[in-house]
Amino acid sequence: MAVVDSILIFVLSLLVGTVGILAGVRLVIDRDAGFANAAVTALIGAIAWAITSFFVGWVPILGVLLMLAVWVGVINWRYPGGWGAAVAIGFVAWIVAVGIVYAFAVIGFVTPDALGIPGV
Repeated sequence: MAVVDSILIFVLSLLVGTVGILAGVRLVIDRDAGFANAAVTALIGAIAWAITSFFVGWVPILGVLLMLAVWVGVINWRYPGGWGAAVAIGFVAWIVAVGIVYAFAVIGFVTPDALGIPGV
C-alpha cells in the first residue's frame, strides 16, 4: 500500500505543480503555455530541486535559497522573459499550488503537508 500511496502523491504533486506553472505562465507571459510543456517544466524543476536539496539542503537559509534559485532557473530556461518573469511565474505557481492543496485538505483528500508545499 505504501507504493500506491507514493505513486499517488507523486502524480498529485506533479499535477499540482503543472497547474501552478501553467497558471503562472499564462498570467505572466501568455506564451508557450501548453499543459505538456508545463508538466515537463514541473518534472524537471522537481528533479532539480531534489538534487540541489540533496547537496545543499542542509545548509541553513543558503541551502533553501539555492534550491529556490535552481527551481526558478529551470523556469527561466524553459520559458522566455528572463529572470524577472521566471520569478513571477514561480510566485504565481506557488500561490496556485497552495490554493489547490488547501482545497484538497478542505475536502479531506490529503493533508496539506502530503504534497510538500512549503509554508502551508
